[in-house]
Amino acid sequence: MLPHPTLADHYATPEAKPEFVNRLFDKGAKHYDGIVDWGFLRSGARYRRWTQKRHGLRPGQHVLDVACGTGLVALAAAQILGTAENITCLDPSEGMLAIARTKLHAHFVQGRAESLPFPDNSFDFLTMGYALRHVTSLEETFGEYRRVLKPGGRVLILEVTKPAGRFSGFLFRLYFGRVYPWLTQLFTRSHDARDMMRYYWETMDACVPPATVLNALRAAGFSAVKRESLLGLFSEYTAVKA
Repeated sequence: MLPHPTLADHYATPEAKPEFVNRLFDKGAKHYDGIVDWGFLRSGARYRRWTQKRHGLRPGQHVLDVACGTGLVALAAAQILGTAENITCLDPSEGMLAIARTKLHAHFVQGRAESLPFPDNSFDFLTMGYALRHVTSLEETFGEYRRVLKPGGRVLILEVTKPAGRFSGFLFRLYFGRVYPWLTQLFTRSHDARDMMRYYWETMDACVPPATVLNALRAAGFSAVKRESLLGLFSEYTAVKA
């Protein structure tokens, strides 16, 4: 199951999606941290640390951060663990990995969520921050997550979810669909950064509803599957490998 329909304005088939997404994030990588910082009112770092700790991340655990991007979620995890030695960061974009490598001494691997290059039962905690929309199959992705987690291991997926209400949906569409890309272009002077944030909005707008994500996690064999919503905007999907 795709996390959203094929966006024909950008790529013709689901098979062409990974190449398009990699190219998009390679080009915009150097602007990503600044865009995310002011775009979310400088609240992101505290939220990423607070959320991982609240959902069970503890010192001594081995962590896999899938679609790590520039390392923002992994950096917050390292602050909880007290070290980055137990963190493995995976991303398909070499441009994003290059930025992440400058921030922390974790293990870095180029790869995709749908085919994780790790043995079974390798990690205690698995995170994915705001990237579920970019995979090509929820079933394959969640099946791989369950495979590489140790028994009792936890998965935490952070996402931005389009609000269901008419007025809140209008504000969401206005900010992420128009204001955010426009400000990105204004501040960065980069068409690549603007295009990255336009695509960011398009995938949020077209993404499957939370119930579909929860059902896909259950179908993959996870237990204790649930979603917590913050401000009706941020989704925290959690599940446990029994």
